[in-house]
Parts: sequence; C-alpha cells; structure tokens
Amino acid sequence: MYVADGHITFDEPGGGADTIFNGGWITPGLVDAHAHLPMASPAGEDATEEERVRASLGAHLDAGVLVVREPGAPSHASAHVHDDRLPHVRSAGRFIAPVGRYFAGLAREIDPSDLARAVTEEAAVGGGWVKIIGDFFEEGGPTEPNWTGAQFAIAADAAHAAGARIAVHATCTEAIGFAVDAGFDTIEHGHGMTTELVQAMADAGTAYTPTMSIGRPLRKFFATMPPAAVARNNALLDAQPSMVAAAARAGVTLLAGTDAGMVPHGVVAGEVDLMLTAGVAPEVALGAASWAAREYLGYQGVEEGAPADIVVFADDPRRELRPPALVMLGGRVTKTAR
Repeated sequence: MYVADGHITFDEPGGGADTIFNGGWITPGLVDAHAHLPMASPAGEDATEEERVRASLGAHLDAGVLVVREPGAPSHASAHVHDDRLPHVRSAGRFIAPVGRYFAGLAREIDPSDLARAVTEEAAVGGGWVKIIGDFFEEGGPTEPNWTGAQFAIAADAAHAAGARIAVHATCTEAIGFAVDAGFDTIEHGHGMTTELVQAMADAGTAYTPTMSIGRPLRKFFATMPPAAVARNNALLDAQPSMVAAAARAGVTLLAGTDAGMVPHGVVAGEVDLMLTAGVAPEVALGAASWAAREYLGYQGVEEGAPADIVVFADDPRRELRPPALVMLGGRVTKTAR
C-alpha cells in the first residue's frame, strides 16, 4: 500500500516511494463512537471548553482513534472545533432531556411539547447526529422512560426530517423498546437489553453502542444507592456482556464507544477487549472500533483513493489491540514507534 497526496493507492507512485513502516498490520483509523470531549479532558477543568475538546482529541489521536462520535455534550463546543490535525468529529449537539430528568447542568432541558423543535435545532448545530436522554431514575428508584412511545417517534421523525441520525441514552428495557420501535439509529448503553430486543434491533437495522468501559464507575456510583437499587443495577451490568454477544450473533451493528468523560479519553482498546471477553468474534470486535464503525459513520477504510487515515500495529490487533506503532491522519504521520 502507498500514500500519495494524502490518499491511499495500490499503484506505486512514479519516482519510487519511501518505506515508513514494514512488517506490521494495517487497519483503517480507529473509532470511538461514544465520547464526550469537554468532559474529563486531559486539559483539566480550568481550561477553556475549546482547550478541553482539543486535549481530549489529542488523547484519542495518540491511541489511533481518528474518528470520534460525540453523542451529546453539555455544550456545542465540539461542533465548532475544526482542525485537520485532529480526529474527525461527528457531534450530536447537546443532550436533550425533560426538565429534571438527567444529571443537573448537563442537558438541554425542555418541556416534552418542545421535543421536535429541540431535536431540529440540535441537528442543525451538530455533525449529523442528535441524542435524547431516553430514561432516568430518582433517588435510587427504578430507571423509567423519560418520554412516551409516541414522543420517541416524534424525536426520531424530527431528526430524520432534518437529515440527521438519532441516538438514545437508554438503559431500561422499556425505553430501549420504545426507541427501536420508533426507528432510532443507535442504542447507547442498553443495560436492560433482552434477547427479544436484540432480534428487534437486527430486524430494524438499529446499531448498538454498549459502552461496557463504564461498568466499573457505574458500579461505584450504584454502591451509593439503597441495597435494592444496587442489586437491580448490578444485575443488569452482569447480564450485559451476554446481550452484546447475542447482538453480534444476530447481526446487529456493534459500535465501540467508551463513554469517555466517565472514563479517560483514548481508551477504546479496552472497549474492544471487553467485547472479546463477552464472546464477540475478534473480527467483529475490532471492526466495531475500525472498518465497520467507519462505514456506519460515513468514513472510508483502506481502499483506493480514500484519505490515508490508517493505523499500523506491530502485532495482530485481532488478538489484542495494543497501542499503535504508527498513526497516519490524512497522509501525515502523527505517531511512530520506529
């Protein structure tokens, strides 16, 4: 494979070529399909929002992540950072939630009657995506939907009419079902997934971003709740890996997303490892963080004429996704271990 003028070619360029790496494994640039860039940034909380976004993107770049989908954030900061030296970003604008039905200060809180308008407005700001908060809990009680089934459908219809796709934070079974029935494009988290919902997602073409990387911080958070809530929520986390494996077997598109913001940025390799541990086939797990995710999000892979967004590994990344030996973004080497 050769790189000429920032693009991939399989024909040797005239005048010869310089070898920059030999003997490795090449994949398309990696993807983190669920990261909140201003949150938990390496730049620290005293930095400006733009500085936090840029620092988070730098951490992803160092890990070989060349595409980040941000399914919602407390602000529009990520949508306004455009820099060809940093990973591509697909933003979903601000989280959308009913008043009082998400963590204070994070979401755009609205009256349900304003749902279609809010979705349309966030679609115009973001990078082709919108996200609603599909469910929440109160004082350690059970997680319940934030919207009716009809309201889920209103949100999906508004996003698609605006030319955007729509994701949902959904952890309870009922909210997942509402979202699949309404035609949502991706389910984020999905702790209350069932085998019936897996099949419904496969039939509907709904993708799944399980964000298993946040299991440990979630368990820590749940430990502050009443015992019944602790047991209920931990049971859902315990069951999630089997549902992720079932989704892969059913042909559901899996997207590797870390929920960075709750965990550090640049740790997508850990999400792939969790998929492997859950029983997802190596090619599917790696594809969820590379070629399959890129195709789903509208980015090319290793193909003639594509932008040279590639990652090279010294060892087979299907066995273990270790730090890359070389990262190339738009034909420019950003990291090399040799």
